Amino acid sequence: MKEKVIEMLEKVRPSLQADGGDVELVNITDDGIVEVRLKGACGSCPMATLTLKAGIERVLKEHIPEVKEVRQA
Repeated sequence: MKEKVIEMLEKVRPSLQADGGDVELVNITDDGIVEVRLKGACGSCPMATLTLKAGIERVLKEHIPEVKEVRQA
Protein backbone atom coordinates (compact mmCIF):
# COMPACT_ATOMS: atom_id res chain seq x y z
CA MET A 1 0.00 0.00 0.00
CA LYS A 2 2.90 2.37 0.68
CA GLU A 3 3.88 2.45 -2.98
CA LYS A 4 0.31 3.34 -4.00
CA VAL A 5 0.14 6.14 -1.42
CA ILE A 6 3.47 7.57 -2.60
CA GLU A 7 2.28 7.40 -6.22
CA MET A 8 -0.94 9.29 -5.42
CA LEU A 9 0.89 11.90 -3.34
CA GLU A 10 3.11 12.53 -6.37
CA LYS A 11 -0.04 13.29 -8.36
CA VAL A 12 -1.35 15.90 -5.87
CA ARG A 13 2.08 17.37 -5.14
CA PRO A 14 2.16 19.75 -8.18
CA SER A 15 -1.03 21.47 -6.98
CA LEU A 16 0.49 22.04 -3.55
CA GLN A 17 3.78 23.20 -4.99
CA ALA A 18 1.99 25.71 -7.21
CA ASP A 19 0.86 27.43 -4.00
CA GLY A 20 4.29 27.25 -2.35
CA GLY A 21 3.65 24.13 -0.31
CA ASP A 22 4.37 20.42 -0.34
CA VAL A 23 3.40 17.17 1.35
CA GLU A 24 5.59 14.53 2.99
CA LEU A 25 4.52 10.99 3.89
CA VAL A 26 5.34 10.31 7.54
CA ASN A 27 3.68 6.98 8.32
CA ILE A 28 1.00 4.50 7.33
CA THR A 29 -0.54 2.58 10.20
CA ASP A 30 -1.71 -1.03 10.00
CA ASP A 31 -5.33 0.13 10.23
CA GLY A 32 -5.16 2.34 7.12
CA ILE A 33 -4.37 5.75 8.60
CA VAL A 34 -2.00 7.80 6.48
CA GLU A 35 0.00 10.43 8.36
CA VAL A 36 1.42 13.28 6.30
CA ARG A 37 3.21 16.52 7.01
CA LEU A 38 2.21 19.61 5.06
CA LYS A 39 5.25 21.76 4.39
CA GLY A 40 6.06 25.23 3.13
CA ALA A 41 3.11 27.54 2.67
CA CYS A 42 0.73 24.62 3.32
CA GLY A 43 2.14 24.09 6.80
CA SER A 44 0.89 27.43 8.08
CA CYS A 45 -2.08 28.03 5.78
CA PRO A 46 -5.49 28.45 7.44
CA MET A 47 -6.91 26.23 4.68
CA ALA A 48 -4.53 23.35 5.50
CA THR A 49 -7.28 21.21 7.05
CA LEU A 50 -9.43 21.62 3.96
CA THR A 51 -6.45 20.75 1.74
CA LEU A 52 -5.77 17.68 3.87
CA LYS A 53 -9.35 16.34 4.02
CA ALA A 54 -11.03 17.53 0.81
CA GLY A 55 -7.90 17.24 -1.29
CA ILE A 56 -5.35 14.68 -0.20
CA GLU A 57 -7.64 12.36 1.78
CA ARG A 58 -10.35 12.36 -0.92
CA VAL A 59 -7.86 11.46 -3.66
CA LEU A 60 -6.17 8.73 -1.62
CA LYS A 61 -9.46 7.12 -0.52
CA GLU A 62 -10.79 7.26 -4.09
CA HIS A 63 -7.83 5.34 -5.49
CA ILE A 64 -6.78 3.22 -2.50
CA PRO A 65 -9.73 1.65 -0.65
CA GLU A 66 -7.46 0.51 2.21
CA VAL A 67 -6.93 4.15 3.25
CA LYS A 68 -9.36 4.97 6.06
CA GLU A 69 -8.17 8.46 7.01
CA VAL A 70 -5.44 11.00 6.36
CA ARG A 71 -4.06 12.92 9.35
CA GLN A 72 -1.60 15.72 9.86
CA ALA A 73 1.53 14.37 11.58
